Amino acid sequence: MTSNRTFTRFSVTVDPPRIDQIPEGGFCLSSFLVLSRVDADNEILLGKLNKEAPWERIGALDRNRAERDSDGWMLPASHLLFGESPQDAAQRILDEQLGLKTQRLEGPMIFSEMYGPKNHWDLEFVFLGKRIDPVSHSAWKELRFVDVDKLRKEDFVRSHEDILAHIGKWKG
Repeated sequence: MTSNRTFTRFSVTVDPPRIDQIPEGGFCLSSFLVLSRVDADNEILLGKLNKEAPWERIGALDRNRAERDSDGWMLPASHLLFGESPQDAAQRILDEQLGLKTQRLEGPMIFSEMYGPKNHWDLEFVFLGKRIDPVSHSAWKELRFVDVDKLRKEDFVRSHEDILAHIGKWKG
């Protein structure tokens, strides 16, 4: 029996290469850091980005997106660089967005979402950690532990509330 299924496989070795297997809306591979305060699991390190920081380089956000998303809360996160592992991306985020050389992380937990009229697909690698103290970094105009139980969907940007909902940290 033959199959009329199209399996998700991205390969340049297929003759000829098939880029039509990518959803019309494209897809993103991203790592997210969810750092909870040691003594308050519902307090998560969130930031409001500094739109003047080099977000194109450290988080895959062009100038317009950085401007648009600068007033809401988001997690430290980034798309993966081409060929980068999710673990290496998490370490890069720690360094470039938080200035941390060491931070114990667990994971990743992996989630997939498809949305929008053109079926954009996100593959999300979520790393968890605990911290006693918040950090400060020039990439953020504000970076602190926030009680996510007190936030509304509208308080977040880039749909980062979805990441927290996936791991059971935000009920909405």
